[in-house]
Amino acid sequence: MKTLIRWFAAAGGLSLAVCAADWPEPPVVTPGTGTAPPSDAVVLFDGRDLSRWRGQQGEARWKVADGFAEVNGTGNLFTKQEFGDCQLHIEWATPPLVAGNDQGRGNSGVYFHGRYEIQILDSYQNKTYPDGQAGAFYGNRPPLVNASRPPGEWQTYDIIFRAPKPGEDGKGVVPGSLTVFHNGVLIQDHVPVKAPTTAAAFNDVSPTGKGPLMLQDHGNPVRYRNIWLRPL
Repeated sequence: MKTLIRWFAAAGGLSLAVCAADWPEPPVVTPGTGTAPPSDAVVLFDGRDLSRWRGQQGEARWKVADGFAEVNGTGNLFTKQEFGDCQLHIEWATPPLVAGNDQGRGNSGVYFHGRYEIQILDSYQNKTYPDGQAGAFYGNRPPLVNASRPPGEWQTYDIIFRAPKPGEDGKGVVPGSLTVFHNGVLIQDHVPVKAPTTAAAFNDVSPTGKGPLMLQDHGNPVRYRNIWLRPL
C-alpha cells in the first residue's frame, strides 16, 4: 500500500503523520431527518402498506392504519428480501392499556434471519426474567439497562447485526454479533450470536449468510412504524 508522509504543526514543533494514500473515496450518504431514513436505506415499512412483507403462508395480513402496522393474530411477518450484515432502525409501541404481566404484556420480537431475537415487551414497571425483558437477546443476554418508556409510547431500536456464518469446514459456526441501542441508550454491546433463539422460524445457521427479518406475532397488539435497514 502506498503511503503519504505529512508534516503538520503541533504544540511548538512539527509532527510526522503517515497516512494511507490509496483509500477509496467514501460514498456520500444523505443523513435522515425526523422520520426520513438515510438515502441508502431500504425502507421496509413507511406506514402505508406491507408490500415488502409476507406472512408465514401467503400475504401479510397485519392491520395497517394511521401510519403503523399492528399485530392482529394472523401470524409472524417476514421480509420478502433477505439480508446479511445490516443496520436496522425500527419503532414500536406496546398497548397503552395494560393487560397482563410478565411475558403476557406487550410481547413481540424482532428476529434477524428469522432466527435471532431482540425481545419486544412492555418492561416498564413489569418484572420478568432478565434475558426475556425488552432489549434482551432473548434467552442469551439481558440488556445492560432497562431503557423502557411507559406503555403506549413509541420506542426505538437501532441495531447493528453481524450475521453468523458456517465454518469453512462446514461443521462449526463463525459467530456474528448484535449491538443494540434502545431509545438511544446502548443496551447490547457487540454480543456474540451463534445459535437461534426460542420460537425461531429456522433452526440452523443460514448457509448463505443472509435471511429475512421477522416480526413476531405473540398474540399482543404491538404496533410498528418507520422500519428501515442499511445493508453493511
